[in-house]
Amino acid sequence: MTAASLNVKPAYLEISNVWKAFGDFHALKDISLDIREGEFVCFLGPSGCGKTTLLRAIAGLDLQTRGTIRQGGKDVSTLPPSQRDYGIVFQSYALFPNLTISKNIAFGLENTKRPRAEIEARVTELLKLVGLPEQGNKYPAQLSGGQQQRIALARAIAISPGLLLLDEPLSALDAKVRTHLRHEIKELQRKLGVTTIMVTHDQEEALSMADRIVVMNHGVIEQIGSPTEIYRHPATLFVADFIGEANKFKATAEKGSVSFGSKTFKCAAHSFDAGVSVIVAIRPEDVIPHGPGARSPGAPDVVKEPANLLDVTIGEMEFLGSFWRTRLRGADLGDETLIADFSINAARRLTLTEGTALTVELPEERLLVYPGGQ
Repeated sequence: MTAASLNVKPAYLEISNVWKAFGDFHALKDISLDIREGEFVCFLGPSGCGKTTLLRAIAGLDLQTRGTIRQGGKDVSTLPPSQRDYGIVFQSYALFPNLTISKNIAFGLENTKRPRAEIEARVTELLKLVGLPEQGNKYPAQLSGGQQQRIALARAIAISPGLLLLDEPLSALDAKVRTHLRHEIKELQRKLGVTTIMVTHDQEEALSMADRIVVMNHGVIEQIGSPTEIYRHPATLFVADFIGEANKFKATAEKGSVSFGSKTFKCAAHSFDAGVSVIVAIRPEDVIPHGPGARSPGAPDVVKEPANLLDVTIGEMEFLGSFWRTRLRGADLGDETLIADFSINAARRLTLTEGTALTVELPEERLLVYPGGQ
């Protein structure tokens, strides 16, 4: 079956068996990845995971030790940056402080020897595109950080590159500007249709902006998938723990279930032999409270008895705006603490306070099982 028959665009960037060594240290270990034309992909992971090293290899700024990189069907593995078709935006903006905003945007265009009128028209178009049509005669120091990052983006796309590389472009901005700008960048990318790779350590950025996320750790790819796949179906314990929050408990595998604390729980399907030590994980928002007022109005009177119920007491409550984060303790948990996030409405219906006793459910499909050695 062809890619076309699946309504999937062919790979525009093909990364095959890429390694990068710095002496005896391997920053990248056999990385293989295909990125489709027009796709927005985020490289996500903690500091030192290899995500920026991979971006620099794609850009030709730091060549891989071995492996191949193909862009648009052309092998660019050993080409210098000047011969590769991309635009790049750095965390530090990297604008020329002695040039006006218009001159900054025009810099790459002037190197292509285009007519002056064409360059001026393109600069005007780009200033409008990034929402700063009146700022052309100012200098970078006269703009805010968010405005400077928009100009850096305009400069990167000025020559209509086939590939746009973003190296932690929002990390130097404050939270409110970051949230606004990530929406603008995603809208601009959709409008242009340019294949885009963004490096970030911010999970929220990756989840809100990417078509696919590449989660990296210690120089390898842990998982590739859509934001929903990565969040709801983490392939490894590292992914479950790094993306969002997760409760983790040492447990023993049973057939179709796991045991931890003093109870046995039904869980998501697993292939571990009975008696094997495992780790079970569940996200705080997946814990369901039960009690007077917990059911939604209009819910049916007859419901299936939940399989995984726990009697607990709220030890602590932390107000986080749209929900309450609670720390639950109970005899069946032993010395463990279960973190659960309850909506404002659920907390109000159940009149939850510190010291409240309640019953919670751990939905079996959300109780995920991983090897115990992770």
